Amino acid sequence: QVQLVESGGGLVQAGGSLRLSCASSGRTFSSYGMGWFRQAPGKEREFVAAITWSGGSIYYADSVKGRFTISRDNTKNTVYLQMNSLKPEDTAVYYCAASPLTYSGSWYRGARYNYWGQGTQVTVSS
Repeated sequence: QVQLVESGGGLVQAGGSLRLSCASSGRTFSSYGMGWFRQAPGKEREFVAAITWSGGSIYYADSVKGRFTISRDNTKNTVYLQMNSLKPEDTAVYYCAASPLTYSGSWYRGARYNYWGQGTQVTVSS
């Protein structure tokens, strides 16, 4: 069982930055690919970014490319999402998710992931 706990959300003005963290309780963190998703009120959950087990491959949604950076520290069992140049449309609850080695499919789809955190709210004011 893997437990994921997000932190770092908050209220920020447009153009500002936040860094989200997602800490995993499992000892096999390095065996999981990790992803970030978000869900705004009244909208479906959408993919934000993903990073493979070793960090060798990284994926971003077009809407965040060049502004967000995903990274991981396997010694700390933590994945990060650095968010710069934030826009009001980035407002959402952000979730991290873990994808085990045995899973396949698109990194952009929620079905790839079998563990989810509880989410952290990010609000960007204009």
